[in-house]
Amino acid sequence: MSVDKEQVRKIAGLARIAMSDDEIDALVPELNNILGWVEQLGEVDVTGIAPMASVIPSKTLLREDVINADPQTGGNVRDKVLANAPVAEHGFFAVPKVIE
Repeated sequence: MSVDKEQVRKIAGLARIAMSDDEIDALVPELNNILGWVEQLGEVDVTGIAPMASVIPSKTLLREDVINADPQTGGNVRDKVLANAPVAEHGFFAVPKVIE
């Protein structure tokens, strides 16, 4: 696949990027080179290779999800927290409805 001047001009218009004719002329071979690389990547045999989100293996460390019931260390203090709320309903902060 390759692009020509008119396609680059249309893409620039869709992206709302003002480009001069000289800039478009310079961009055409660059885009064609990039598209050539993408086509070349499409020819690579990837059968048996699992999809990856990153080339570096990473493991997300998660803490244990438990409720801390000790009020001294921060758990089970809903009533104290809601005491700061201007309006609280049914154990939650009440906020005004916003419709735009």
